[in-house]
Amino acid sequence: MRVSKKGVAAAAAMALVLTGCSSQENAGDGQAQIDFGQLLSHQALSGNAVLPSAKRSELITYLSQGPKGESVVVSGSVSIPSGTAPDAGWPVISWAHGTTGVADACAPSSGTVDGPDGEYLKYVGQTLDRYLQAGYVVAQTDYVGLGTPGLHPYVNGDSEANAVVDIVRASRELDSDIGKAWYTAGHSQGGHAALFTAAQGSARAPELQLRGAVAIAPGNNTSQTPQYFAAGGPEVRAALGYLPLILLGAQAADPALDAQDYVADAAKPLVQKAFTSCTGTIDAIAATIPTDQIMKSDANIDALVSYLETQEPAQLRLTVPTLIVQGTGDTAVSEVGSRALAEALCAEGSSVGYRTYEGLEHTPAVPASFEDTIDFFRQLDAGDKSPDLC
Repeated sequence: MRVSKKGVAAAAAMALVLTGCSSQENAGDGQAQIDFGQLLSHQALSGNAVLPSAKRSELITYLSQGPKGESVVVSGSVSIPSGTAPDAGWPVISWAHGTTGVADACAPSSGTVDGPDGEYLKYVGQTLDRYLQAGYVVAQTDYVGLGTPGLHPYVNGDSEANAVVDIVRASRELDSDIGKAWYTAGHSQGGHAALFTAAQGSARAPELQLRGAVAIAPGNNTSQTPQYFAAGGPEVRAALGYLPLILLGAQAADPALDAQDYVADAAKPLVQKAFTSCTGTIDAIAATIPTDQIMKSDANIDALVSYLETQEPAQLRLTVPTLIVQGTGDTAVSEVGSRALAEALCAEGSSVGYRTYEGLEHTPAVPASFEDTIDFFRQLDAGDKSPDLC
């Protein structure tokens, strides 16, 4: 965690006091109900995480829930626009960041993430700053286990959604000018998080007003990962850096799914490095792993695949209007996959729009989506339903 030592100790102590209760428990059974979203600590944000247009930028910790329903401390940042808040208070965009890794060093709010991930975060921050200029508070969760104790449950939809929702609650404790209306938006892993939030956010925080969601190149089809890498071949090289994150994310959600049980000896250094390094370093090691020595030939992947299937966003029933946007030149998340995801969500009865940006790669879709995102949210503010939603 990157808050002061005093702040870490206070946040951890609060979590220990509250551990053992769940959001479903109430005072009638002798235990106090946990206040998920409770602000635990705050201090001025520093480093590259600061958005230039913010009147106030805070590094915070707050109480949320991990993948097993346990109480956890989560870190993140809150950036507040300049000027006077509207009568209803500032609306919030709860931003869900893309893949940086599972190590504490990869948490965006640190403002010191090294290498390509730091460059990615600064690039995306330019768009987030435009949301501030448009009159939105920008709340950015680090997710469970990034920068705080415990292993990060990468692409675990429930814990992602909990963290995305609860930082909005914590933000309102931080500043009384923040209103109840909010939206979620996210990129890549964060697009996955935004979809789970669109399904679960209203029920988790009925006291707030979740109005809509935007998922930019959302991660999906992770349940096919074990079979894909088991097949091997030169074509798997480009995506190999994601494997240790997916395996360790599953292990964080269910310790019985030990990542080391699935990888061959030649690939074990890849998993070990992911505990301490972000994706740039992981990708460099991935380039040295023989593509025919990735997965153990005798590994039983059934339980792993079953878990990953529960984290597929295609099965969700979204409760708020949602826009999925995608670059057609994306080599990390395919346009074909995102289009199929939008169609599957529509088939489940969700209200989903789909938009593409011709020729754009994975990260450039973030700034390209700015105008569409703002227009979509303002339409929802006005009570209009976009004609291209299913």
